[in-house]
Amino acid sequence: MPRYERRDYQGPSDLRAMQEVTRRLWTRCKRWHIGDLAWRRFERLGREPDWRTALWERDGRPVAWAWATVSGSLDLHVDPGDVELAEEIIDWYGEGGGGTVTLLDSEKELAELLQSRGYQERADGPYFIHLSLDLAGLPAPRVPEGYTLRAVRDERDAAARAAVHAAAFAPSRVTPSRVTPSRVTADSYLQVMRAWPYRTELDWLVETTEGEPVAFCLVWLDEESGVAVLEPVGTDPAHRRRGLATAAILGALHEARRLGARTARVCARGDDDYPSARATYQAMGFRPYARNVTFVPGGLR
Repeated sequence: MPRYERRDYQGPSDLRAMQEVTRRLWTRCKRWHIGDLAWRRFERLGREPDWRTALWERDGRPVAWAWATVSGSLDLHVDPGDVELAEEIIDWYGEGGGGTVTLLDSEKELAELLQSRGYQERADGPYFIHLSLDLAGLPAPRVPEGYTLRAVRDERDAAARAAVHAAAFAPSRVTPSRVTPSRVTADSYLQVMRAWPYRTELDWLVETTEGEPVAFCLVWLDEESGVAVLEPVGTDPAHRRRGLATAAILGALHEARRLGARTARVCARGDDDYPSARATYQAMGFRPYARNVTFVPGGLR
């Protein structure tokens, strides 16, 4: 068995190492994209005490990473050539108390390993699906009268981006017991804007003619794979059902295509408790191709 070395997360340079592992291993069968990591890491401040993170190396080369929350959930990314390393990652997770583990349904080897360790697939509860769109032939974005569409200009837009994000992701938009208020602030959004591979030209806003931001779409582009990921997308509840999120998505995706993107991917709730985002993406031509699967330790199902 190869010898692996683990190191605990120390800061942004380690995030880049995690992103390089993720970029190198990208396929549709993998759950993570380099943009997902940047957004998840920086969208709110002060996460480190609540979020154990580690990387594993073989011969000095990062081959896996994992992060575990104090609430008891694990996400991991492992080179298929080092799948046996997942045993060590599960042991590391257990040292912090353990809990649920989420995979993509195509990660069969990891699922079998979890089941061999006594984990069982959770059959109920909310879940996310992954949807994909070919960027050839995108329609032009359109906004109704009273609204304008533009890309973020610079860091002076951080406070506005944080405010509209908070409005869009308020607890009232889904079952209150399953969501907490947004923790995105102007300062945390500045972190996002300063993270690789963020680009202002891929961050789009819909505003009222008075300049109030009411919808948004942020796209993260991996130029090597040509895959653009939407994360996040939203609309202020007072301005929904007017096609504003669709306009922001199309604005960002046209720019992503100009920069070399060939396909786009987005995650949305797949269960029926919150179908509206999924319906918006499917109306645009996004098609589901995978779903997240959550495993729980035996006896907790």
